[in-house]
Amino acid sequence: MATVLIADDEPKIVRLVAGYLEREGHRTLHAATGRQAVELFRAHHPDLAVLDVMMPDLDGIEAARAMLREADLPIIFLTARAGEADRVAGLELGADDYVVKPFSPRELAARVRSVLRRTRRGISGARPPVDGPVRIEIGGLAVEPVKRAVRVDGAPRALTAVQFDLLAALAREPGRVFTREQLLEAIHEDASEGYERTIDAHVKNLRRALGDRSVRPRFIATVRGVGYKLLEPEAGP
Repeated sequence: MATVLIADDEPKIVRLVAGYLEREGHRTLHAATGRQAVELFRAHHPDLAVLDVMMPDLDGIEAARAMLREADLPIIFLTARAGEADRVAGLELGADDYVVKPFSPRELAARVRSVLRRTRRGISGARPPVDGPVRIEIGGLAVEPVKRAVRVDGAPRALTAVQFDLLAALAREPGRVFTREQLLEAIHEDASEGYERTIDAHVKNLRRALGDRSVRPRFIATVRGVGYKLLEPEAGP
């Protein structure tokens, strides 16, 4: 199974979350501060981190930023802040999910399973896509679903699992407008309780990874009031 780093300054929460994850076969690492979390990350290279946003000496956001500078680590934030702006800010940093306190440890364990399933797709023992084309080429964009590889004008681009799944869904039907709910389904995220809006953060990260822009985009266009689509290349004269 996976090694999961849990960082929270409330020992009761750490014990509760660790208990649920260990019953599912995961190994857990425990930290009470952001600095301890970064030290454990560097020493043990966990498969996923669950980070409380508000921690002493180094908050969860800064700890996540330090980790993501060194590795493509899946991250789930825990926080007492329920505002959408805070949630989106965490996702824009590169986090995979955002859970608001108080939370159900069973739900958190399910979210850990979901994130691990996404991030391990295409790795040995995972489930790469078996249907559809081997390679999709649209303008200067090339997507290989089975290899989970992306190139822009021939140059490889590194995408997270969420970013790749979003791009693959859009690339399979260029020109089709996808709603936010449909895109969340494509990356196996929960679309309940207004959570659809967080797809905007994922798309923003994907655009950044592709070198695309929201104004006069080359690849991904926003369809106001609906969602997003992958632009088809303009026909020549």
